[in-house]
Amino acid sequence: MTAPNTPPVFTLHRGSLPLLISIPHLGTQIPADIAATMTPAAFRTDDCDWHLDRLYAFAKRMGASILAPTYARYVIDLNRPPDGANLYPGQDTTGLLPVDTFDKEPLYLEGRLPDEAEVARRRDAYWMPYHGALSGELAALKAQHGNVLLWEAHSIRSHVPRFFEGRLPDFNFGTSNGASAVAGLGEELAAVVERHGGYSAVANGRFKGGYITRQYGQPSQCVHAVQLELSQITYMQEQPPYAYDQALAAMIEPLLEQLVATALERVRAC
Repeated sequence: MTAPNTPPVFTLHRGSLPLLISIPHLGTQIPADIAATMTPAAFRTDDCDWHLDRLYAFAKRMGASILAPTYARYVIDLNRPPDGANLYPGQDTTGLLPVDTFDKEPLYLEGRLPDEAEVARRRDAYWMPYHGALSGELAALKAQHGNVLLWEAHSIRSHVPRFFEGRLPDFNFGTSNGASAVAGLGEELAAVVERHGGYSAVANGRFKGGYITRQYGQPSQCVHAVQLELSQITYMQEQPPYAYDQALAAMIEPLLEQLVATALERVRAC
C-alpha cells in the first residue's frame, strides 16, 4: 500500500504526435528509507540528467508525449535491464542499483548495500511502473498513428574519465548500431548537428543506446528508438549547484527541436 503523500513514481504527459520522449534519469528524489542507508554523496545526485525537462519544453509544445520519473537513478536505474546485465560487456558501467557514483564515490554506508530482496523490491516499486507506462504509451501511439518515435533524452558531464578518455562529443546519438531505428537515422542526425556548426556529434560511438533504446526500438514493429546523450557543458554548469545556463540553452534548444523534428519526419515516412 502506498504511504500517504508519497510522490508518484513517474509523470506522463500525453501529446498528439506519434512521439514519446522518455527522460529516465531526470529524477532527483530518494525515499527516506533508502536515504537512511546511503552516504552524503548520494544526496548530491551528481549523475542526474539535469534540467532536461526544461531543455525539452519545446517538445511538449509541439505535441510530444513526455515520460519522466520522480526518483533518482541512485534508487534504481530505469535504463538498465531488470536482471542487471552489463550493456557494454568488458567496459566499466554502473548497474541496475548503482553502488557508486560516476566518480566512484560509494553511495551506501558500510554494511548497508542492498541485498537481492531489496533489488527485487525496488524493481517492483519503481522499475516496473515506469516501463509499464512506457510500453503502454508506445502501444497507444502505435495504435493511433502507425509508426512511432521513441526519443530517449539523456545528458552527462563532458568529462567522465571512468567511462571515456578526454571530452565527450556534444551530441552522442545511439540506435544500437542501427538496430533500433530506421536505417541511417543516427548518422543523419549527427550530420544535422555538423551542418549546423558549433557542436560536435557522433552516432553509435561510446553510447549506442541503453536498455530502453535496445528493448523498445523495433523498426519492424513500427517503433523507432533513438538515444541522445547530450554533453551537459552545452547547456548548464557541470559542477554543483548544476545551474541551468539560459544563454547556452537558448543556443541549443532550436537545434534540439530540429533534430527531433527530423527524426519524426523520417519515422513518419517509413
